[in-house]
Amino acid sequence: MKLIVGLGNPGYEYHLTPHNLGFMAVDRLAEECGVDISRREGQALVARTKLESVEVVLAKPQTFMNLSGLAVERLVARYEVPVRDLIVLVDEADLPFGTLRIRQRGSAGSHNGMKSIIGALDSDEFARVRMGIQPVGRRVDDRASYVLAPFRKSELEGVADLIDRAAQAVRVILCDGPQKAMNLFNRREEPAES
Repeated sequence: MKLIVGLGNPGYEYHLTPHNLGFMAVDRLAEECGVDISRREGQALVARTKLESVEVVLAKPQTFMNLSGLAVERLVARYEVPVRDLIVLVDEADLPFGTLRIRQRGSAGSHNGMKSIIGALDSDEFARVRMGIQPVGRRVDDRASYVLAPFRKSELEGVADLIDRAAQAVRVILCDGPQKAMNLFNRREEPAES
């Protein structure tokens, strides 16, 4: 069994914000599987399903981003999932908007949700699908305000594409492993022609 966790903040006011890309991506997987992530379990909403013939638990922690580790730790224990069978979908302010990066392990960087998970599990040995939210062509003076503000209408098409690619990356991880997903999705973005 694999545990697939999308990070975000509960509440309608956060629905279409950069910090909720993890929720959106795991919701896309649930939609593709025909399930709703709605069953309360501990400090998360979950759904059990099969994805690429693999038993999975799709989860959205309800602890708010900075305490995501509390919910993830409980789910790992509840489902007896080895940490290496955890996949986390997360926004990444240090990557350009629309960029996708898969990693097999590593530090949390500046992401408080990832710091919480690594701290709670006492391990960074899990896969993560990082979705770039750094705005292109505009400066962000207050990162916290930016990640909690709704996407602009002009960004929504790019958001939908990013969510689709993140869902595809999870499927590749399940079928062929993180390294294959890294080879397919960790491409350097070509600069736009002027």
